[in-house]
Amino acid sequence: MQTFKVEGMTCAHCERAVTEAVHGIDPAAQVTVDLKAGTVTTSSGAAAEKLEQAIQAEGYQAHSIASAA
Repeated sequence: MQTFKVEGMTCAHCERAVTEAVHGIDPAAQVTVDLKAGTVTTSSGAAAEKLEQAIQAEGYQAHSIASAA
């Protein structure tokens, strides 16, 4: 599991955009978005840097904050 702090997410559209960004890198990834906490957790095995870049390409600031097997 990987968790990212994502700034600027406020609504369902944001949730969908970030989820689709992660799926663009890893279509099989499970994605959980917590708008209130401003976090995205994913089961993706893709490199955190690639996921961050995909989220950032959607216009959000994203930083990896946790990774667990």
